[in-house]
Amino acid sequence: MTIRQSVRHWLERTRPVDPRTEQALRERWAALPEAVRTPEQLLGRHAVGCEGTHGVFPKCDLTCSPCYHSRDANKVRVDGSHTVSQVEQQMAYLAQRRGPRAHAQLIGGEVSLLAPDDHAEALLSMRAHGREPMSMTHGDFDYDYLEKVVLDDDRRVRLPRVSFAAHFDSLMRGRRGIPRPYSEAELDGHRAAFVEMFARLRRETGVRSYLAHNMTVTPANLRQVASVVASVSRMGYQMLSFQPAAFVGDDRRWDGGYDDVDIDAVWQELEAGLGQKVSWRALQFGDRRCNRTAFGFKVGPTWHTLCEADLPAETAARDVLLNHFGGMNFGGTPPVLLLVKLARVLARHPCDAVVVAAWVRSVVGRVGGLGTLVLAASRGEVTPMTFVVHQFMDAADVAPAWQLLKDGVAADDEQVRATQERLQACTYSMSHPETGELVPACAQHGVLDPVENLELRRLLPLTVLAHHQVGA
Repeated sequence: MTIRQSVRHWLERTRPVDPRTEQALRERWAALPEAVRTPEQLLGRHAVGCEGTHGVFPKCDLTCSPCYHSRDANKVRVDGSHTVSQVEQQMAYLAQRRGPRAHAQLIGGEVSLLAPDDHAEALLSMRAHGREPMSMTHGDFDYDYLEKVVLDDDRRVRLPRVSFAAHFDSLMRGRRGIPRPYSEAELDGHRAAFVEMFARLRRETGVRSYLAHNMTVTPANLRQVASVVASVSRMGYQMLSFQPAAFVGDDRRWDGGYDDVDIDAVWQELEAGLGQKVSWRALQFGDRRCNRTAFGFKVGPTWHTLCEADLPAETAARDVLLNHFGGMNFGGTPPVLLLVKLARVLARHPCDAVVVAAWVRSVVGRVGGLGTLVLAASRGEVTPMTFVVHQFMDAADVAPAWQLLKDGVAADDEQVRATQERLQACTYSMSHPETGELVPACAQHGVLDPVENLELRRLLPLTVLAHHQVGA
C-alpha cells in the first residue's frame, strides 16, 4: 500500500460519519412530516430509528390479556433455522436501506422459546449487519438458558454483551411461580430476580448487559405505575418503558376500556413514582403523540435529564451535537478511533468545545456540583436511566391510513390524516426485503401480522403428520 493509499484509508476510517449513514439520515429527514422537523427531533439527525424483526418466532407460552398477537401466532412452530434465515435477510436489507449502524429488536413471540444456539446465532447475525440487538422477552427463563446463549459449547464467550427487554405486568398469565398476579407489587420479586441473573452472568463470565423493563398499561393497572417506577427504578434496569394498550391482535383476549389511557396519564404516574418532575421536551423521537422519552441518569435517588429544555446552555449544546456530530457512532466505535473522529469534527468547529463545556457546567451544577457527582460515582450511585412511553395505535385506525399511504394519497379525514402522519414519523420499522418496504411497527402488528402468521401456520405447523399431511 502506497503512502497516498494509506492516507486515504486512514481518512476514510476516521471519517466522523459513514457516508451510508449520512444518506440514510437525509432520506429519513426528508420523509418526516413537516410538523415533526423540530430542533429537538432526533430522527434524521442523530438516528434513523429502531428496528425489529417480524415473522421469525410468533409463538408465546404465556396467555396474557390483552394480547397483541394475532389468532394464529400460537399455532406456528418455533423453528430455529427459519428464525436465523429470516433474521439474516431482514437485517441485510435494513443495513442496505438504513445504513451500517442501528438498534434492532429480536422480537416476535417469546425469544426464550428459541434454542440457545439459535438465539445466539440470530443475535450474531444482527451484529454482523451492524445492528445492536435487544432480545424481547417475558423474562420467565432460568440462568442456565442465559448462560447457554452467551457461551458456546466450549464455554467460551461468544456474546461479550447482551441487551434484554423484559416485559412484566399483572395482565400476564402463566408465569412460573405466579401464574395469575393480582397486583403489580406481586411481581417485584420476579423483576428483581431477572436483574440478578444478569449480575451473576457478569460475575461468572464477564458478559455485560443492558436491561429494559416493559409494562403494558390499562385502566386496570394505571394507578399502580407509580409503585412500579418507585421499585423498579432501584433494581438495576437502565430503561423503564410503558405502553398504553392499543386494540391490536387477538380480540378474544380483550374486554373493554383499554383506550382510556394516554401518554399524559402514564407520565403523571411515572413522576409520582419518582417523586419529581421528569423532563423530556428537549429531545424527541418521532411524533409526540406516539413517543415520549426522557434521557438521563440517577445520582443517588434523584433523576436528572441530560438536556433541560428551559436552559439555553443545554439546548445550545443539543443543537451543536445534532448539527455537527449527528450520525456519529458513539456506542460501537473503539475509544481511540472515536477520539480521532471527534477531533476531526472539532477541527472544523472549534467553538463547539466551548458550547459543550457550558453544557457540562450546567448539568454538573444541576446535580449539585462536581463534588456531589464524584462522591456519588465513587459509591456506585451514578446510573443511566431512560424513561419511555410508547402510545401505539389501534389496528382499526391504522389499516385505512396505511392503505392510503401505500396508494400515495393524503387522507381528507382529519383523524385518518393524523394516523398517516404518525406512521410517517414512526421510530420503529420492520424490514420487508421481498417487497422492498420498510413498514412502521403499528402497520406491521395491526395489518400485516395476521396475514403473515396465517401463512406461517401453513409453513411451520405445530404437528407434522404422516404422508406429508399437516395439522395445526
